[in-house]
Amino acid sequence: MKPFRPLTLARPNSENGDPSSKRRRISSNALPSSNRQPLNTLNNPAPAQFLPPGLDGNYYTVLWRKYTTKKNKTWDGDGVLAVVNGYATLTDSNTGKELGKGVCSRPLLPGSSLSVGGKEIEIDGVIEKAEYLAGRVFLGASAAASLKQPKRVEPGYKPMSSSNMKAKRTDSLGSGETKKNSDVVENAEVAEYKSSLHRKQHFKAPLLSNTVLPQRNPSIPQPRHDPNAPNALVMKRPTSCPKGKQIVDVVVDPVLSKQLRDHQREGVRFLYECVMGMRCEGEGAIMADEMGLGKTLQTITLLWTLMKQNPIYESSPVVKKALVVCPAGLVDNWKREFRKWLGNERIGVFVLDSKNKKIANFTMGKAYNIMIVGYEMLRIVQEDLKKGSGIDIVIADEGHRLKTANNKAMLAIQSLNTERRIILSGTPLQNDLGEFFTAIDFVNPGLLGQRSAFKRAFETPIMRSRQPDSSESELEKGEARWKELVSLTSQFMIRRTADVLSKYLPPKTEHIVFCRPTKGQAEAYRAILSSPTFTIALGSTELALQLINVLKKICNSPSLLKSSKDNDDTPSEMLQTLLPLIPPHILNSSASSAKLRLLDSLVHCIYTTTEEKIVIVSNYTTTLDMIERLLVSLSYSYLRLDGSTPASKRQALVEKFNKTPKTASFAFLLSAKSGGVGLNLIGASRIVLFDIDWNPATDLQAMARIHRDGQKLPCKVYRFLVQGGLDEKIYQRQVMKMGLANAVVDNKASASSFSREELRDLFRLDEREGCQTHDLLGCTCDCQGSPEIKLEVEGTVSTDDEDEEEEKYPGLRKASQVDMEEQEAKLKSKRAAKQPKLGMLMEYRHIDTKILKKIGSENEKDEVDTDVDVDGMAVAVDDDVFLEVLRQPECNVGFLLTKSSS
Repeated sequence: MKPFRPLTLARPNSENGDPSSKRRRISSNALPSSNRQPLNTLNNPAPAQFLPPGLDGNYYTVLWRKYTTKKNKTWDGDGVLAVVNGYATLTDSNTGKELGKGVCSRPLLPGSSLSVGGKEIEIDGVIEKAEYLAGRVFLGASAAASLKQPKRVEPGYKPMSSSNMKAKRTDSLGSGETKKNSDVVENAEVAEYKSSLHRKQHFKAPLLSNTVLPQRNPSIPQPRHDPNAPNALVMKRPTSCPKGKQIVDVVVDPVLSKQLRDHQREGVRFLYECVMGMRCEGEGAIMADEMGLGKTLQTITLLWTLMKQNPIYESSPVVKKALVVCPAGLVDNWKREFRKWLGNERIGVFVLDSKNKKIANFTMGKAYNIMIVGYEMLRIVQEDLKKGSGIDIVIADEGHRLKTANNKAMLAIQSLNTERRIILSGTPLQNDLGEFFTAIDFVNPGLLGQRSAFKRAFETPIMRSRQPDSSESELEKGEARWKELVSLTSQFMIRRTADVLSKYLPPKTEHIVFCRPTKGQAEAYRAILSSPTFTIALGSTELALQLINVLKKICNSPSLLKSSKDNDDTPSEMLQTLLPLIPPHILNSSASSAKLRLLDSLVHCIYTTTEEKIVIVSNYTTTLDMIERLLVSLSYSYLRLDGSTPASKRQALVEKFNKTPKTASFAFLLSAKSGGVGLNLIGASRIVLFDIDWNPATDLQAMARIHRDGQKLPCKVYRFLVQGGLDEKIYQRQVMKMGLANAVVDNKASASSFSREELRDLFRLDEREGCQTHDLLGCTCDCQGSPEIKLEVEGTVSTDDEDEEEEKYPGLRKASQVDMEEQEAKLKSKRAAKQPKLGMLMEYRHIDTKILKKIGSENEKDEVDTDVDVDGMAVAVDDDVFLEVLRQPECNVGFLLTKSSS
C-alpha cells in the first residue's frame, strides 16, 4: 500500500484517459462557454510625472538593495532616482553617494521595479525637481521635518540630564534595583516639594525689586512682569500647551530690557525662540554679530529670563543650571558682566579657578545657577559636570574655536548631553563650508545629516558652480543648493554688522600707513634675499616658513633677530647662517626700525597735545619688549597684557587702564594672541597695530577693542606696514582673501601650495617710489585724498556695456575723435574691475604724503601746485595729531589709505 498517489505532470483526458498538453487561455472570447464581454481599450494618458523621461527629468524616492539570491530579501536603504535624458542616476539619501547609473526609457510608477548599476530598485514616490535641486531629500529625517514644519515644543519640556537618561534607559531594560532607586529619589523629591509648600505658608521671600507683579487670582495666569508696561519686551508664545495647563506671557525683566537697544531686543527674541524650539527642529542657535554689538548682554538677558520664567503657568523655570565656556582670558570679564547687569544678590555665578575648585558647589548646590569655565579647564572637569541635575544650556563664547569635529572642548560639551547650545562668535562662520557644517552640527546635531552627505550634496555642488568653467546645469544646481542652505541656516543663525552702532558710537577713522624702510632695514632685507639660504628656501616648504618669520621680524625691527636666537619659532641654525650677513650696528640698534620711529613721533604728539590714551598691539612678545623700552626711555606710564599675564590679573589690568588718567597709564601693550578678543579697552581712543597677521580676523578683533559701547571719544586706528616689504604683501592677501591668507593661520602655513615664482614675488622687496598696492588697484586718482575718486571710478566701471560695444565695432569712431587719455583711464579702470577682491580699497582715500610734506614746508610753499586742495587733504586725513606727524620732515610714511565714518 502506497501512502500517497504519485504526482502527475498533466491532467488525464476525461474522454480517453490519455494525458494531453495543457491548453493555454488566450483571451476571454476564446472560451465559447464564457459570458464575459471583452474589455474596452481606452486611450488614457499617464500623468506627467509618469511619462517617459524628458528634458526636465523625473525624480523619485526609491528603495534599493544589492542583487542577491536569498529567499527572504530586505532593502538596504533609501535613495533618490533622477531620470534625465533617458539616463537614470541612483543616489543614496543618507550619505549622498552616487550608487550607479543606467539607461531608463520607460515610464515609472510607484511600485515599479528596475535595475540600475547592479542595484535592485523599487519606486516609492515622486518628488518635484525643485525639491531635488534644493537637496532636501539628502538632509535626513530631522532636517526634512524642520523644513516642512517647525518643531512644536511641548511647553513644560526640559532637556533630560545625563543621569536621568541613564536611569530611563535602565528602567526600559527592566532593572528592578534601578527602579527602586528612582522611586526613592522620586519620593524624596515629592517630600521636598511638599515641605517647600509648607514652608511657603510661614515665610515669604522678599522681592528684590518692584518690577515683579503681585499675585491676584491664582486661577488666572499672571506673568512675572507687566507685559503692558511701556517698552516691555514680551517673548513669543508657544503654539501648544500640555493638557490641564495654561500659557502665560514671558516678559523680560525691566531691569535688563530698559538697557537693551533695538538690535539687542531683536537678538534676545531670536535666541529665545531658538532654544525653545520654535524656529526649527533643534534647540541651538548661532549669534554671529560683529564685535561690539553686545553679545554678552543679550546672552545674560536670555539666561536670566529662562532661569526665572516658563511659558507654562505654574511650571518650573526652563533653565536651572547654565554653563558658559570661553577663552581663559575672558572668564573674569564674564563674571564682571554678570555682576554689572544683575548684581551679586540676584544670581549666583560660580567661576572655576585656582581658588574655587569644588565643582560640587555648582552641580549639587542651589546657591549657584551659572558656571563660567575656560576651554582648557573644561576638558579636565567634564566628568564632574555630569553629576547632579545636569546642565540645561551651554554658551560657547568665541565659538570659532570649535571649528573641527575632533576638537577636545567640543567633545567635552557634547558629552554633557545638553540639547540647548549657543555659539557666540564675532567672525563669520560661512567662509569654509566644512567648518560651517561643524558649527551647525554642534548647535543642532543631525540637522544637516552626515558630514559625508553634506559634502556631496552641498559643499561640492556649491564649489563646482563657482568655477569659471562650470556648466549651466552645475550653475543651476549649485545656486539651488546655496539658497536652500541659506534658508535653512537663517532659522537659527543671526548676523548683524557694526553699521547698526553708527548712531550709538562716536566716529572711527582707520589709517593704513605704509612706512618706507630705513637704510638699515633695506640693507638687512637685501642681505637675506641675496644669501644662498634664500635660494634653498624657494624649494623647501619648511625653510620658506622660517624665512617668512625672519622677514616679518625685519619688518618690525632687524634687532629682533638677535633677541630671538633662542626662540622656538625660528630655528637657531638658520639664524646662525643669516646673522653674519647683517652688519652688527643694524642688529644692535632699534633705531633701524621704520615702524618704531613712526611710533615714537606718534606717541610723543598724542602725549603732549591731547589727553587721550593709546593701545599698542603686536603678535610678538619680543616686539612688545622693544616698544616697552621705548616708553621707558620717554618716561611714559604703561600697562602690559600678554601670554605670561595670569588670567586672574587680566581684568584688573583692563579696569585700571580704563579708570586711571594718562599720567598713571598712558599706553596699554597688548598681545594679539592673548588679549585680542573680548577685552573692553574704552579708556583709550587710539590703537596701533604694530604688525600684521596672516589671519584677517585677528586684526579685526584687535581693532575692535576700543570702538565699543561706552566709548566717548572719536577713535583712530593705525595699521603699520613696511612699504614694498612682506607686510604689504600680507595685507594684499588679506584684502583679496586668497593665497597665503587662507593657507596660513596663526603662523602655520601650507607653503607647498605655492609655486617657486609666487614665493619669489612674496619675498621681493619693492623699493620704488610709488605704492605697489595702489598700483594694483589701477586707480587714476591724483593721490590727494579726493572723495570723488570712488564715484569717478565706479562711474567708469559701470559703463562696461558701452565699452564692449566700442570693442565690438572699433571702426565706428574716427581716430581723430579718440581721446587717448580717456582710453588710458578706461583701461586702468577695467584693470581695477578685474581685481574685485581689491575693490574694498576704493572705499579709502588715497594720499601721497610727499604732497603733505610740501604743504608743511615753508620753503617749498611756492613749489606746491596751485591745484592741490590743502584743506581737502586735511579733511581726508581727519586726524590733526597724525597730520602733524605726517608733515614732519623726518617722517618716513610714503603712502596712506584712510577711511572715516564721520
